Amino acid sequence: MTEPEKERYTQIVAKMREEEQLRQAGYREKALKLFPHVCARCVREFEGKKLRELTVHHRDHNHDNNPPDGSNWELLCIYCHDHEHTRGVQEQRDKEGPSGRLEGPSLSHSPFADLNVHLKRSK
Repeated sequence: MTEPEKERYTQIVAKMREEEQLRQAGYREKALKLFPHVCARCVREFEGKKLRELTVHHRDHNHDNNPPDGSNWELLCIYCHDHEHTRGVQEQRDKEGPSGRLEGPSLSHSPFADLNVHLKRSK
Protein backbone atom coordinates (compact mmCIF):
# COMPACT_ATOMS: atom_id res chain seq x y z
CA MET A 1 0.00 0.00 0.00
CA THR A 2 1.43 3.38 -0.98
CA GLU A 3 1.64 6.33 1.40
CA PRO A 4 -1.30 8.19 -0.22
CA GLU A 5 -3.39 5.00 0.00
CA LYS A 6 -2.46 4.56 3.67
CA GLU A 7 -3.40 8.17 4.39
CA ARG A 8 -6.74 7.81 2.58
CA TYR A 9 -7.44 4.57 4.46
CA THR A 10 -6.60 6.23 7.79
CA GLN A 11 -8.91 9.17 7.02
CA ILE A 12 -11.81 6.90 6.02
CA VAL A 13 -11.45 4.74 9.14
CA ALA A 14 -11.26 7.85 11.35
CA LYS A 15 -14.41 9.27 9.73
CA MET A 16 -16.29 5.99 10.17
CA ARG A 17 -15.26 5.80 13.84
CA GLU A 18 -16.39 9.38 14.40
CA GLU A 19 -19.77 8.68 12.77
CA GLU A 20 -20.18 5.55 14.92
CA GLN A 21 -19.42 7.52 18.09
CA LEU A 22 -21.92 10.24 17.17
CA ARG A 23 -24.60 7.65 16.47
CA GLN A 24 -23.91 5.87 19.75
CA ALA A 25 -23.95 9.13 21.69
CA GLY A 26 -27.40 9.90 20.29
CA TYR A 27 -29.09 6.67 21.29
CA ARG A 28 -27.17 6.43 24.57
CA GLU A 29 -28.48 9.83 25.66
CA LYS A 30 -32.02 8.75 24.77
CA ALA A 31 -31.67 5.42 26.58
CA LEU A 32 -30.34 7.09 29.73
CA LYS A 33 -33.40 9.38 29.73
CA LEU A 34 -35.85 6.52 29.12
CA PHE A 35 -34.58 3.91 31.56
CA PRO A 36 -33.49 3.88 35.20
CA HIS A 37 -29.72 3.81 35.60
CA VAL A 38 -29.65 0.13 36.52
CA CYS A 39 -28.01 -2.80 34.71
CA ALA A 40 -30.78 -5.01 33.33
CA ARG A 41 -28.78 -8.17 34.18
CA CYS A 42 -26.93 -7.72 37.46
CA VAL A 43 -29.27 -4.98 38.76
CA ARG A 44 -26.43 -2.74 39.94
CA GLU A 45 -27.30 0.95 40.13
CA PHE A 46 -25.10 3.58 38.50
CA GLU A 47 -24.73 7.30 39.16
CA GLY A 48 -22.14 10.04 38.91
CA LYS A 49 -18.83 9.01 37.38
CA LYS A 50 -19.86 5.34 37.43
CA LEU A 51 -22.63 6.11 34.90
CA ARG A 52 -20.03 5.77 32.12
CA GLU A 53 -19.91 2.02 32.92
CA LEU A 54 -23.53 1.66 31.80
CA THR A 55 -23.87 0.81 28.10
CA VAL A 56 -26.73 0.45 25.65
CA HIS A 57 -27.24 -3.09 24.41
CA HIS A 58 -29.25 -3.69 21.24
CA ARG A 59 -31.45 -6.71 21.90
CA ASP A 60 -31.49 -7.76 18.25
CA HIS A 61 -27.75 -6.93 17.87
CA ASN A 62 -28.59 -4.46 15.07
CA HIS A 63 -27.06 -1.09 15.95
CA ASP A 64 -29.06 0.55 13.17
CA ASN A 65 -32.38 -0.46 14.78
CA ASN A 66 -32.97 2.45 17.16
CA PRO A 67 -36.71 2.97 17.65
CA PRO A 68 -37.51 6.19 19.55
CA ASP A 69 -39.35 4.26 22.27
CA GLY A 70 -36.17 2.31 23.11
CA SER A 71 -37.84 -1.06 22.60
CA ASN A 72 -34.64 -2.53 21.11
CA TRP A 73 -32.40 -1.29 23.92
CA GLU A 74 -31.49 -2.30 27.41
CA LEU A 75 -28.93 -0.76 29.72
CA LEU A 76 -26.16 -3.17 30.72
CA CYS A 77 -23.00 -2.55 32.70
CA ILE A 78 -19.81 -3.04 30.72
CA TYR A 79 -19.25 -6.46 32.28
CA CYS A 80 -22.72 -7.82 31.53
CA HIS A 81 -22.57 -6.28 28.04
CA ASP A 82 -19.29 -8.04 27.28
CA HIS A 83 -20.72 -11.28 28.65
CA GLU A 84 -23.84 -10.92 26.49
CA HIS A 85 -21.80 -10.59 23.31
CA THR A 86 -19.34 -13.32 24.27
CA ARG A 87 -22.25 -15.63 25.10
CA GLY A 88 -23.64 -15.33 21.55
CA VAL A 89 -20.31 -16.23 20.01
CA GLN A 90 -19.72 -19.09 22.45
CA GLU A 91 -23.20 -20.57 21.88
CA GLN A 92 -22.54 -20.65 18.14
CA ARG A 93 -19.19 -22.37 18.69
CA ASP A 94 -20.77 -24.91 21.04
CA LYS A 95 -23.39 -25.83 18.42
CA GLU A 96 -20.74 -26.46 15.80
CA GLY A 97 -18.49 -28.49 18.05
CA PRO A 98 -14.82 -27.99 18.83
CA SER A 99 -13.67 -28.41 15.25
CA GLY A 100 -16.52 -26.44 13.65
CA ARG A 101 -16.03 -23.11 11.96
CA LEU A 102 -18.30 -20.11 12.17
CA GLU A 103 -20.27 -19.74 8.95
CA GLY A 104 -20.58 -16.01 9.48
CA PRO A 105 -20.56 -13.50 12.27
CA SER A 106 -22.94 -14.41 15.08
CA LEU A 107 -23.64 -10.75 15.76
CA SER A 108 -25.18 -8.70 12.98
CA HIS A 109 -23.45 -5.35 13.55
CA SER A 110 -20.04 -4.61 12.12
CA PRO A 111 -18.99 -0.95 12.24
CA PHE A 112 -16.57 -1.40 9.33
CA ALA A 113 -18.80 -3.60 7.17
CA ASP A 114 -18.82 -1.13 4.27
CA LEU A 115 -15.19 -0.10 4.53
CA ASN A 116 -14.34 -1.54 1.11
CA VAL A 117 -17.15 0.50 -0.48
CA HIS A 118 -15.82 3.72 1.07
CA LEU A 119 -12.30 2.89 -0.04
CA LYS A 120 -13.44 2.29 -3.63
CA ARG A 121 -15.43 5.56 -3.69
CA SER A 122 -12.52 7.66 -2.51
CA LYS A 123 -10.20 6.53 -5.34
